[in-house]
Amino acid sequence: MSSELKSWSDSRQYCRDHGADLIIINTEEKQRHISSFIKENVWIGLSDRKQEGIMKWVDKSPLNRGFWARGEPNNYQGRNEDCIELMPSDLILNNWNDRSCSEKKNGICEK
Repeated sequence: MSSELKSWSDSRQYCRDHGADLIIINTEEKQRHISSFIKENVWIGLSDRKQEGIMKWVDKSPLNRGFWARGEPNNYQGRNEDCIELMPSDLILNNWNDRSCSEKKNGICEK
């Protein structure tokens, strides 16, 4: 995990600088594992930055299963919420939220 609060892009660059990338969570098992130890909202490797409404992982693979919080993703009030955070305060299988990519959070990296 990054040790400094960064935008989504800067968090991704931090991961890349360390031979990794932002985490891809594509199974319930991985979602449960990550959610079990995260204590604050963090960036994951999912966004719809390239095309609104089309979620892609950092490896360009499509989103097959999401673990969205109720009503998400919603691009709240048209605020360009294109990057995805995991919110550990929500239910384990419903804790993803779309946020503005410029917000500062820690990111979770994986090799």
